[in-house]
Amino acid sequence: MSDHSSSPPILFDLDGTLIDTVYQHVLAWSAALEAYGVQIPSWKIHRRIGMSGKSLAKQVLREPEVRRRRIDIDKAESRHDVIFQRMSRDARVLPGTQDLLDHLTRNEVAWAIATTGNKKQTARMLRHLRMPKNAVVVTGDDVAQAKPAPDVFVSAAEKLGAPLEDCIVVGDAIWDMIAAGRRRALSIGFLSGGYSKQELEEAGAFRVYSDPADMLVHIEDLGIPGK
Repeated sequence: MSDHSSSPPILFDLDGTLIDTVYQHVLAWSAALEAYGVQIPSWKIHRRIGMSGKSLAKQVLREPEVRRRRIDIDKAESRHDVIFQRMSRDARVLPGTQDLLDHLTRNEVAWAIATTGNKKQTARMLRHLRMPKNAVVVTGDDVAQAKPAPDVFVSAAEKLGAPLEDCIVVGDAIWDMIAAGRRRALSIGFLSGGYSKQELEEAGAFRVYSDPADMLVHIEDLGIPGK
């Protein structure tokens, strides 16, 4: 990947953006919380996928129907990770993911992956992709605060040698859009995480596509060369 490209660097979220794992996360969190006596409708968990696990758990515990407000959040998060690992063994790459990453690499457009997931979980997900040897990957373990704080995107941009405001952030959740907006970066929303076009745009997305394949179809809209 070249540092001399005039195209903006692209920073990708991973779960729900490149890999189809949002609903496995929902089910894993539901099972993990239920093990500690917390029953919550799955849609309320889904609305928070993409933010840090600790933030998700804290918000869920404040929901009015939750009677047990005190649990060991670290243990619940660890249980989620174990369940998610089992559920995501056969995770699928979203349509167009490999083609999009290959296109960017071929056209010397700098790109990185910036995810809330931990290093171990991220490494498992990346096995589904053909990654360049010098690919930049930043995980939730690498920063002080996970999304919606912008830390993972700031770190990924720095590793690419660019300020975040010169990058394009790509994600499937409103938390990605909010994180990008806090540092004046343009953001692209994907519908593949279950958020609507309106929700993503209201959170700051300047373009919304269905998935990586749809983004590749419209790649010239972003100032990036097409095929």
